Amino acid sequence: MMKDETLIIILHLSYLIYLSLILTMFTPFSVYGCSLELLQIGEKGIIIYCKIKDDIVLKKLKSLGVATGTIITLEQQFPSLIVKVGKILLDVEKEVARAIYVRILKN
Repeated sequence: MMKDETLIIILHLSYLIYLSLILTMFTPFSVYGCSLELLQIGEKGIIIYCKIKDDIVLKKLKSLGVATGTIITLEQQFPSLIVKVGKILLDVEKEVARAIYVRILKN
C-alpha cells in the first residue's frame, strides 16, 4: 500500500510541475519601459534616463524641460517626431529620441 501512495504522490507532483511549466511558457508579458522613439502616438512616459553624450544637446533638452522625472507624450511619429512636455511641443531628432528612455504610463 505504501508503494502505491508514494507513486500517486510522485505523479501528482510531476503533474503540478508540468502545469507550472506550461503556465510559465504562456504567461503574457508587457513592456514597462522603452526608448522615446518606440512610444505609440498618444502614449505617455516618465523620463527615467538619457544616454545623450553631447553636453550641448543635453543642456538644451534640460532647458526645454526634458529631464529625469518629466512626463512626456508622443504626439506624432512621422514625418518628424513631435513630443509634448507640459504645454510645449518639441520636434525631436530620431537619434535623440533613441537615447531618451521612459517608463510607460498606463492611461
